[in-house]
Amino acid sequence: MSENQQPKKVFKKIKHKRPMSQGSRIPPTMSVPASTEADIKALLAEDTPPQEQKVSSTPQNNDEEDEFERLLNEFISAELDDSLENAQENLENVKNGDIQEQKQTLPFSNTDEENANLLEDPEKSLYRAYQNYFFAIRAMTESKNITPTSPSLTAENFYPHYKPRLGIRISKEIMQGWDIMLKVFPQDLASLNPGGTDDELLDFAEQANDENLQLAVISYVEILIEMEGCDIQYETRKLKAERRKIEKEIYEAHQARVERSQKYIEAIKNKEFPIDAERLVKNFFKTSNKDAEGAYKMLTTNPATFSPIEISKIRPRLFGLIKVTPQDGIRVNREIGEFIKKLKA
Repeated sequence: MSENQQPKKVFKKIKHKRPMSQGSRIPPTMSVPASTEADIKALLAEDTPPQEQKVSSTPQNNDEEDEFERLLNEFISAELDDSLENAQENLENVKNGDIQEQKQTLPFSNTDEENANLLEDPEKSLYRAYQNYFFAIRAMTESKNITPTSPSLTAENFYPHYKPRLGIRISKEIMQGWDIMLKVFPQDLASLNPGGTDDELLDFAEQANDENLQLAVISYVEILIEMEGCDIQYETRKLKAERRKIEKEIYEAHQARVERSQKYIEAIKNKEFPIDAERLVKNFFKTSNKDAEGAYKMLTTNPATFSPIEISKIRPRLFGLIKVTPQDGIRVNREIGEFIKKLKA
């Protein structure tokens, strides 16, 4: 905001949106917020939707897709409560340099006002309140021998989204501005509690005789309200980003399982074993979801549990002179298990 630019009229807006009987929040100037400072973009860096991988078309595919959708929904419901903890871990990786942040920038030739117009509504409202606050601080010191606190933030600091570390900077600066107000209006502010409710602060502003003091108090309340809204928006974006990350990981794990299944099926078919390879592998993986170790042991010792041996497809020995017996089925079942045990899929 330039020296001569008039502040936006905000009083009516604040009166409309202020919460009922809600205490005013004194900014935590020295505390670290619960939210991490890392940019949400870090979580979205690898968030491009995975491309569909084509797998050989078999009757198994439709069933596998249905099974995947069910598992995906169950997993999201069960794990979403832990997603913030996982997000914190990923964001710590960003801070440690393990993941590179992708920053979005504004056109270099833009003015601050042009950049402000490109902000999304929550960030734009917060920045306007911040501008108005320091406009009022500067104006009230012009007739006094007091050096005003200069704002250090521009619209570019609010782009593309608000982050908790930005909230820390804003909190420190507006408290410095409050110190200036106390020097200029010591008697007027003697009875005003900065930590009072929004209603108390706004009622004080309505009764203030000095327009700059009125604007400063109104803008102070608006900054607190808008920062609270931006914090909620930040947490929402972080949760959505983590959810998409979980969904992508599940999808990739599912695709890896499909590919592994197909390798098993093709290897068993190539050996021409008298067994339905697709049914065998599908039932094995379905059982392994509940008991992976037990399912694999059964697969390698008694594969007929998952798909019966097709006795009619066992070749008679000695050019057909020796007919197939149940003992041959037992032998083939054992051979299939031994083959799968050595198989590297």
